[in-house]
Amino acid sequence: MSLRYKFFQNAKNVLGRRTNRKIVVFAVDDYGNVRIGSKRAREKLDQAGLKKYSRYDVHDTLETPDDFHALFEVLDSVKDCQGNKPIFTGLTIPANIDFESMVQHDFDKYRYELLPTTYQKLGAHYGDMMNLWKQGIECKLIFPEFHGREHFNVRILMDKLARRSEDVMACFANRSYTSLTPSNNKMKWTAAYAFETLAEIHQHRAAVADGLNCFEKIFGFRATVFNPPSSMDHHSLYWDLEQHGIRYVEKSSAFQKEHQGNQKYRYRINYTGKKNTRSPVMIVRNCVFEPTEQKSYDWVGYTLNQVETAFYWKKPAIISSHRVNFCGLVDEKNRETGLKQLGDLLNQLLKRWPDIEFMTLAEMGKALNLSSDQM
Repeated sequence: MSLRYKFFQNAKNVLGRRTNRKIVVFAVDDYGNVRIGSKRAREKLDQAGLKKYSRYDVHDTLETPDDFHALFEVLDSVKDCQGNKPIFTGLTIPANIDFESMVQHDFDKYRYELLPTTYQKLGAHYGDMMNLWKQGIECKLIFPEFHGREHFNVRILMDKLARRSEDVMACFANRSYTSLTPSNNKMKWTAAYAFETLAEIHQHRAAVADGLNCFEKIFGFRATVFNPPSSMDHHSLYWDLEQHGIRYVEKSSAFQKEHQGNQKYRYRINYTGKKNTRSPVMIVRNCVFEPTEQKSYDWVGYTLNQVETAFYWKKPAIISSHRVNFCGLVDEKNRETGLKQLGDLLNQLLKRWPDIEFMTLAEMGKALNLSSDQM
């Protein structure tokens, strides 16, 4: 590995709360989000000429019962020194585009539907999903937390619809929202809380508050962790989140280029335990596991090296991943590849560190007493 890689891998672990416990957390993004409606939808998008810019445009479908059954089987196969199974903290989207209603009303405004409705609309093979969520939570295999009300920028969606852009019209025809061409305003379309001016943030704060209520309506409890989609946001978005039940803001990177509006930026350093004024305590991922991103790459070895560095600095290993690694609706081999390597990673973790402890993000926050301002 290069000296530059080693430097940054160690640097991101220098600051923040320390512990002698070997805690392992899996933070997995994008559950609940509709990107590709179905295998047939992807074929239709191909015929319409929509490009596949990334693996998300190829494999990232709403989680299916088969996805959950296969995932749970792998997670249920091992236990840590306390008898706990590995558990995914699933950063989850509670709402999706109500495609039918928006078409019916000629795209007059943004309209969304809640996740259980989305499952129902996608057919009988999705019928058991809410029960599987309940089973996964009860068996401590997956625990949902809040990833935003939706995983796309509403302003970009409505701008494209107003222009009847070919890409978005093809998506609506196939109950999908993927493979979009870049927008002219340089905002990433997957970044729900991206903006051009700071004046837009009050709308994002309202969407977060509404999304948290949607989350509670679906799962029956308030989320305590918030991670912004595509890691793009402004720190003022977090003001007053604690009154909505959020105790931890979870970030995907220790080094953030934060937009200040009008294409001006400020660099921020994030670390686990950091607490800004009017904001919940911060948790920062320090490991990565993306086994379907480069299938020939040794992802197990790569992630183990990052876990080793985290433990060297007496930090919990917070492993970043995405649902797309474990999706099999378009191609079962994609799910098989991701789960095979997940199983290998879990066994290697327990072999190298028999005293590791599997936790959710919120459990780790409590274990490290991150509500305290003392470092």
